[in-house]
Amino acid sequence: MEYRALRVIISGGGTGGHIFPALSIADELKRRNPSTEILFVGAEGRMEMEKVPSAGYRITGLPVAGLQRKLTLSNLSLPFKVIKSIMMARRIIRSFKPDIAIGVGGYASAPLLWAANSMGIPTLIQEQNGFAGLTNKILGKKAVKICVAYENMERFFPEEKIVITGNPIRKDILPVTGETRKAGIEYYNLDPDRRHMLIIGGSLGSRTLNNAMKSWIAKGCPGGENTEILWQCGKFYKAETDSFMEGIADRKIPAVIHHTDFIGRMDLAYASADIVISRSGASSISELCAARKAAILVPSPNVAEDHQRHNAMALVNKDAGILVTDDEAAEKLMDTACRLVRDEEAIDRMEKNIASMARTDAAEAIAREVYKITDRKI
Repeated sequence: MEYRALRVIISGGGTGGHIFPALSIADELKRRNPSTEILFVGAEGRMEMEKVPSAGYRITGLPVAGLQRKLTLSNLSLPFKVIKSIMMARRIIRSFKPDIAIGVGGYASAPLLWAANSMGIPTLIQEQNGFAGLTNKILGKKAVKICVAYENMERFFPEEKIVITGNPIRKDILPVTGETRKAGIEYYNLDPDRRHMLIIGGSLGSRTLNNAMKSWIAKGCPGGENTEILWQCGKFYKAETDSFMEGIADRKIPAVIHHTDFIGRMDLAYASADIVISRSGASSISELCAARKAAILVPSPNVAEDHQRHNAMALVNKDAGILVTDDEAAEKLMDTACRLVRDEEAIDRMEKNIASMARTDAAEAIAREVYKITDRKI
């Protein structure tokens, strides 16, 4: 199948959960036709301004920012930043002349897609979460298609526009095999005779998950016998975690704990783990489904519309995950994990259930919708 070259703007970012799906969509469009031109539009000072160029794509930034939860002076300037961003977005569109604009969520999506809709450029929204935010609900009224990862999204969008595609993820996240499990254990220098947990706090880190771990370690790791843990504490918390671990270095605890701020080979980290403890951002959920991992999910309460809880419940309702709330984590998280990691029957059941929810072709499915919209497929 041949595909014509397109001119595509992809807007959004702010977190890896928005950026990595956006890059996956871009990679798939370039795979179909290497001559396709792609321009990313992000928010100034946000993660995408670094990550997108390092992946080989052009990006331009808008001054848009998010509304702060507390009353601050920065909120007073927000309307002016939005107006300026919309004006800049219109100039970008006039200059680049895109065939389509794709919004993946994050601050920059709103002004860019608003401008595109007003200028007659077809738009597509990639909604990653199980509970759509206000901005996407508004933008969805004008979008041609809305690509979603969860069922029952007609609560938020016109049903005839919805296409269930799943969330694009990194290509190397695959179902674990005996061979990849062995490779993961060797790569991270783990003991193959122990039970293994992976704790994902994200690249920046999760204070809740870190505090739950430190509380459990301070108690002597009850229930942690014959257990080994790979703990991503995040770069914001690396120094204090180093200090904490140095402080308990002389204590005898039953669990073996490896902490790091960053996990480079996430595919091998998943492969080595019997269970995973994670926040429940959309990308994390999609990767857990693709890797077929039994998971304990701790939704962040500090997100719009409590969407992480809705993401987690999509798994919990199918017996494909266990939910521990943020305020319960310090007391319940590691006790729950220690029970689950030894319950091979429960792990097997959860792995089978989460496998049924996996969508590993999301980027391809979204690319198909892009070509349908632009009517350029040969």
